[in-house]
Amino acid sequence: MSTVALGIPVPRPLPVGTPHTGVSAGPVSEAPQDGPLRDTFGRVARDLRVSVTDRCNLRCTYCMPAEGLDWMPGDAVLSTGEFIRVLTVAVRDLGIERIRFTGGEPLLRRDLEQIIAAVASLPRHPEIAMTTNGLGLTKRIDGLVAAGLQRINVSLDTVDRRRFAEITRRDRLDDVLEGLAAAKRAGLDPVKVNAVVPDRADLDALPDLLSYCLEHGYELRIIEQMPLDADHTWQRAQMVTADEILSTLRDRFTLLPDPAPRGSAPAATWIVDGHRTSHGRPARVGVIASVTRPFCGDCDRTRLTADGSLRNCLFATSESDLRTVLRTLPDDEIDAAIAAIWRGDMWRKAAGHEVNVAGYRQPDRPMSAIGG
Repeated sequence: MSTVALGIPVPRPLPVGTPHTGVSAGPVSEAPQDGPLRDTFGRVARDLRVSVTDRCNLRCTYCMPAEGLDWMPGDAVLSTGEFIRVLTVAVRDLGIERIRFTGGEPLLRRDLEQIIAAVASLPRHPEIAMTTNGLGLTKRIDGLVAAGLQRINVSLDTVDRRRFAEITRRDRLDDVLEGLAAAKRAGLDPVKVNAVVPDRADLDALPDLLSYCLEHGYELRIIEQMPLDADHTWQRAQMVTADEILSTLRDRFTLLPDPAPRGSAPAATWIVDGHRTSHGRPARVGVIASVTRPFCGDCDRTRLTADGSLRNCLFATSESDLRTVLRTLPDDEIDAAIAAIWRGDMWRKAAGHEVNVAGYRQPDRPMSAIGG
């Protein structure tokens, strides 16, 4: 199979004066010293995913064991001020235009509104989004929007109460549904729903989930399960694929090609024929097929973990430490050091993930510690 078919980019020209080392990622010493975050394949990182905590109040079967995980010690996690400082450098000096706050469960951070407000007040303020399981959202959504939150994705795999409790190991479906409704009342549009299909037995319920989203004006995103589980039991042969997802939805709905350009968005989207949003736009459904239809060639993301490590790919097996810089360097040297480390980390970004390559090694961190 060609690299193009795998979604892996072929080298393409970079701006004049930018070093290029060929097919593999270049040495950090050759990373650009100014401008946006670039890699050796011409990709520019404009989107930052920020995990503010690894803790979660659900125990989804495809994410973590029933007893939970050993959470990061409190002093290992970046403080409010440390997060604000790193994000300021990202936006002011590195050209980040979009920030998505994730976890674990980001609503477990009591200072989330403070962090969002600080980012929203930057002169070149980015678009601010959040991915959440929705628990507790009804109490905090108004404050989050007032602080600067503009977009939201709520994780919801099923609207069947029994199955929801089985997957999450918690009977909290009503709280999630109330959180979704609260987000819509707060004026966020579109409110997106993220769903994983843990088992092929769950496929038949997908049309019901899409129907629920269409009825309430939410936009559904269905995600292929990725090899980021804490138990490392993921098997490609057992994973529900994008083809299976689309085939199941088409049993009940007519899906039309979406004429809107996809750009760097992780989801490929379709128009749901005969359905419109509450604002009169065509209703859409999306599928994020990171495994079977990789989109690495258009990736514009960089990641920051709750304990201050940079990751240039969701599936990366190496990281770059910012926490030590924040806590050991003289204050007037910190910002420049953060920017330099970040440029080097991005310069090392590989052409694409190797999930489909024999001998693939799953990252040591599970998704809950990386951030969605």
